Amino acid sequence: MRPPLWIPAWLLLLHGCATARLPQAANARTDIRDCSTDPPYLPPTATDTTARVLALRGAMQALGAQAYVVPATDAHMSEYISARDARLGWLTGFTGSAGTAVVTQDKAALWTDSRYWTQAERQLDCNWELQRMTWIESIAMWILEAVPVGGNISLDPFLFSIDTWNSYRQALQGSGRILLPIETNLVDQVWGDQRPPAGSGEIYSLPEEFTGSSWQEKVARIRQEMEQHVRHPTAVLLSGLEETAWLFNLRGDDIPYNPVFYSYTLLTNTSISLFVGEQRLAPAARSSLRAGCPGPLCVELREYGQAPEHLRQYVQGNVTVWLGTEYTTYGLYSLIPQEKLLEDSYSPVMLAKAVKNSREQDLLRAAHVRDAVAVIQYLLWLEKTVPQGEVDEFLGAQRMDALRQAQEHSRGPSFQSISASGLNAALAHYSPSNGSSRQLSVDEMYLADTGGQYLDGTTDITRTVHWGTPTPLQKEAYTRVLMGNIDLSRLIFPPNTAGRVIESFARRPLWNVGLNYGHGTGHGIGNFLSVHEWPVGFQSNNVPLTAGMFTSIEPGYYQDGEFGIRIEDIALVVEAQTEVPQWGRAGGWHSAGGTKAGLGAPNTTSAQHQSGENPFLTFEVVSLVPYDRNLIDISLLSPEQVRYLNTYYESIRARVGPELQRQQLQEEYDWLQRSTEPFPLGRAAATTGTGTTGVLALATLLSALLPGLQA
Repeated sequence: MRPPLWIPAWLLLLHGCATARLPQAANARTDIRDCSTDPPYLPPTATDTTARVLALRGAMQALGAQAYVVPATDAHMSEYISARDARLGWLTGFTGSAGTAVVTQDKAALWTDSRYWTQAERQLDCNWELQRMTWIESIAMWILEAVPVGGNISLDPFLFSIDTWNSYRQALQGSGRILLPIETNLVDQVWGDQRPPAGSGEIYSLPEEFTGSSWQEKVARIRQEMEQHVRHPTAVLLSGLEETAWLFNLRGDDIPYNPVFYSYTLLTNTSISLFVGEQRLAPAARSSLRAGCPGPLCVELREYGQAPEHLRQYVQGNVTVWLGTEYTTYGLYSLIPQEKLLEDSYSPVMLAKAVKNSREQDLLRAAHVRDAVAVIQYLLWLEKTVPQGEVDEFLGAQRMDALRQAQEHSRGPSFQSISASGLNAALAHYSPSNGSSRQLSVDEMYLADTGGQYLDGTTDITRTVHWGTPTPLQKEAYTRVLMGNIDLSRLIFPPNTAGRVIESFARRPLWNVGLNYGHGTGHGIGNFLSVHEWPVGFQSNNVPLTAGMFTSIEPGYYQDGEFGIRIEDIALVVEAQTEVPQWGRAGGWHSAGGTKAGLGAPNTTSAQHQSGENPFLTFEVVSLVPYDRNLIDISLLSPEQVRYLNTYYESIRARVGPELQRQQLQEEYDWLQRSTEPFPLGRAAATTGTGTTGVLALATLLSALLPGLQA
């Protein structure tokens, strides 16, 4: 039955705008392999892996392994890995950041998630099956079909987390197959002398002015936690590269975009063992570490490869080893008898690193001021050059990196810049390359997700802009993403609240019109360390939020094949200046001092309840770059959201304006003044910030009405 005539034609048109999906941008996503033809078709981006797979099968056969599992990880569970550890990429040709390969004597398969399916089809040759399920159970099912009963499934235990190892063990339990750890990595063996060399860059001490406290103070704090723990552990084992770098105030360059170095640490009550390439330590770093020798603050320097054997010897005594399971491999974990283990998800060093002291907070704030200068320079440059047709995505990313590099204390980007125009911005992990880069246009939305490493902090910021006339759909989608960013940023919440409990505030304005985004809402960030710093954030395995933690807040929306929106800021968790009403015994409002209050608003106190509860928390946004006014529909914002936005813009002017003037960037200063003009409250929606008056809201309403009306 057709819709009744009372449904206006313009409402039907809006419904079409909001729900239609353009074709999947075939030109951008074709040229993938076709293994059904004879001969098979392989695009130029595919890698011939025949010799590599055959060599691996030979090594497997020599050891009696019927299957060999290859992950995308390194021995420290790092998010980014070095070229030397890119075993999965070398073996398969697939360069995505997430994946697992399994090779048998007659089959080979790669598992990866939906972010990388198209990339995998472009990079794999026909030696490989692409499996589009990522659960370990699906890998185990494939193995059970490919490996006969009694066969061995082998892997390197020093490349698998404890949880992953246990998941494989449970999935294969009772199947008659044997999960067999092999400490000699077979991919390394067949890679041979073509494998990239180990890192050789200098490991150096951070200058004192860029540290929150000395490494001796940090060691004393961890030892105090060991002493106060009910089980009184005798040692803490550190496997995460950030842990050792933070503890000793050392930095290196072994991992792209992350100033860390390959290392382990075993910190006991009375000794400290640092496993590292000793010859790589700068003289000042060596002197600092050895200044307390002999004694409990003497750092014994041992070669990196000696860590497993030293741990094996240490646990022969009457000891208890405290470790974080998230960053410890099964290979190290299995060396410690169960009765001598103290396990937590995260080590005490990882948790201490997550909560910045006042000095570290000030350092990160300062880094974000200079970073804002670089981003403002970039946005102004784009504003002037894009209309002339002179910029593509790759050139834009290079320009952004160069502007950051020119800032004081810069040490390069904190990750590969995401510079995405039009439909490419709908791919959450898209990064441009030279020769295959989309031209920036005034007719398309542009998303720039970039970050920098500075001696005083790590930054990460995303801004989405449009230099022409955005469609109503684009404008409302952007505004709702901004509303989500604002709602979470201004939220006041109880202490010890888990991020997962409150992250829906960032999604609610989108949910109100039936939209969502498929990535996390935020992640922790380091002080000149990792751009994604665990265990802070809004996911289920993150720790509760505490004052002193930094996290990103980054809602988004992605219209496949058309455009993408993300607005990302870094925010510090701080104590909220709450106003708590005091209720008198006689049934009326009373002030904290007990005097009778008037019949109007009650008197208040700040920060702490009379019950003695800890102060409530909120966020202080430290990213200081204005949003695109061209994409904001002010009529959708509540008065509270507009007030927040205007206050934020006042903060940007107060903090970034003087730095622009100090650097004699007058044109950028003028741009900042224009971009941070206060928004008029009179145009805001008379709602609580979840108004449903826009294009998307009307389309959502229509989507709900039409099926019933057509029945």
